[in-house]
Amino acid sequence: MYAGIHHVSLLVTNLKESLYFYEGILGFKQNKKRPQFDFPGVWYDIGDTQLHLIVHPDGKARRNTTEIDSRDGHFAVRVTDMDKLLKTLDVHNIPYVNKPTNKTEWHQVFVSDPDGNLIEFNV
Repeated sequence: MYAGIHHVSLLVTNLKESLYFYEGILGFKQNKKRPQFDFPGVWYDIGDTQLHLIVHPDGKARRNTTEIDSRDGHFAVRVTDMDKLLKTLDVHNIPYVNKPTNKTEWHQVFVSDPDGNLIEFNV
C-alpha cells in the first residue's frame, strides 16, 4: 500500500542562510520543478525522496534551538561516504554528534541546520 516517503518539509526562517547550508555545505541539489507558490522555499532531491524547505514565519514546527539532541524529532539521510561527510562538516565548522557505534547497526551523525531542524546522516 505504501511506496515510500515522497518528501519531508521543514520550516526555515532565512532562505539565503538555508540555501548556503543545504547547497553550499551539504551539496544538496535543487529540484527545479517546484511550482511558483505564494511563499518562498526550495525543493531538494535526495535519492527517491525530496526535502522541501518552506519559509513560514507563523509556522509552529520549530525547535527554537540548534542544540543537537539525537532523541529529538529529525529525519535521516543515508550517505555513501561518511568520512567525506565528516570532513565537509569539519571544514565548515559545523557542530555534530558522531555515533559510530551505538545500539543500531549503522554509523550515525547528527547535525542541526541554522533553524534547529535536526538531520541524522547514517551509513
